[in-house]
Amino acid sequence: MTRSQWHISEADGALILSRRLPAQFDVAVKTVISGGAGLRKARIAHQVRQDMWRALQNLRGFSPVVRVATHGPDLEITAGGTIAGRFPKAATEARVSAVLENPNLRARWARYATALKKEKTT
Repeated sequence: MTRSQWHISEADGALILSRRLPAQFDVAVKTVISGGAGLRKARIAHQVRQDMWRALQNLRGFSPVVRVATHGPDLEITAGGTIAGRFPKAATEARVSAVLENPNLRARWARYATALKKEKTT
């Protein structure tokens, strides 16, 4: 069995998923899922990280970071990460934004992160 190399930390009610500590954002894009406060933060973070990695895997030195926080009834997601070396910031932000605003991906994240209701058996 392999050990996960991802660090999950919580600060100020937000969950932060990163490969390295301390988690830093050289590039960051935010989005909000309206009414998403009931979703499981860790599951959302992992799904966002996977999709962001698929979009940016050819960016040399990229290490993804995802921050998920609740604000009232909404869920705020900050996605981006650290990048070793020079990179096209505007183009990178546009690619991350495209991932975060993709309605198909957002629907999949919400389905995956929906808290499972345990049935009471008697």
